[in-house]
Amino acid sequence: MSNIYTSITQLVGHTPLIELVNFEKKNDLKAKVLGKLEYFNPTGSVKDRAALEMLEEAEARGELRPGQTVVETTSGNTGIALAAFCAAKGHPLIIYMEPGCTPERIQIMKAYGTTVLEYDDIPGAKEIIKEFGFNPVKLMGAVAEDCEKNGYYYVQQLTNEGNPIAHYKTTGPELVADTDGKIDILVALVGTAGTITGVGSYLKDNIEGVKIVGVQPTPDSLSFVKDAKATIDGVVIFDTPERPCQHPFVLRRQFVFDEIINVSGESAYATAREVAASDGIFLGASASAALTVAKELAARPENEGKNIVVMLADNGMKYLSTNMYK
Repeated sequence: MSNIYTSITQLVGHTPLIELVNFEKKNDLKAKVLGKLEYFNPTGSVKDRAALEMLEEAEARGELRPGQTVVETTSGNTGIALAAFCAAKGHPLIIYMEPGCTPERIQIMKAYGTTVLEYDDIPGAKEIIKEFGFNPVKLMGAVAEDCEKNGYYYVQQLTNEGNPIAHYKTTGPELVADTDGKIDILVALVGTAGTITGVGSYLKDNIEGVKIVGVQPTPDSLSFVKDAKATIDGVVIFDTPERPCQHPFVLRRQFVFDEIINVSGESAYATAREVAASDGIFLGASASAALTVAKELAARPENEGKNIVVMLADNGMKYLSTNMYK
């Protein structure tokens, strides 16, 4: 019997889980480090899951009609996933790119036929930036107004519940099945919080005692920081350990992190080069930041013998213009 797919949308998920055996030996780690290789998704990142869920749920609700233009603001991987799936589904796509994104991502999106613009191109953006500085909330509000005016569908991944739901429905169950439910710690970059709250919620619901560790860039390592030599995509949602998180996914799900660890771009880049040489795993910045934390946790005496799953969001192909592999 033949097994032929008819759309790229059918290829999302079921990514492999691999133990980084050489990496463990090289660092004398006593815990197992299990990497979820999300770059096996069709456009090369974990964002394929959320992008597809958000589009298909909007179609099912009738909010996204055939041929309707889709709009999103993104630092890259969500935009690439939307570009591929919108092309396959026949939706024109407009992407507003956050500052500091690599040129590879822009080239890929344009190859799919996407209209790629900058934040300065958002209607009213110059006035907003002049009055409030680089304020993502204000800028996204301006995008929402423009979409309503023009009849576009605005994805809004930072508030769209389809983002974490995709991971509750797919990524979490895959991890439980692949490990027979033997997961002690999950490590993931916080980013939009979709992956970590979706997967984390599923694991908390199904594995007693599992710990969820969030990873975020140090403030000087954010991708839009001017003249930063080593950057990590994402946002800082906890400025200090005492400051309550205001992220909608965290609040809606009453999600509690067991620990939040900040990682510098330099540390993430060093880990990326290390694991490429030791295990042949070629990672991007978000993935290598998460792996940096997984290594730290695996070195703690109290975690000896435990299974540490780390979400490896994408590979290094979109980062070749950065200092990561130079």
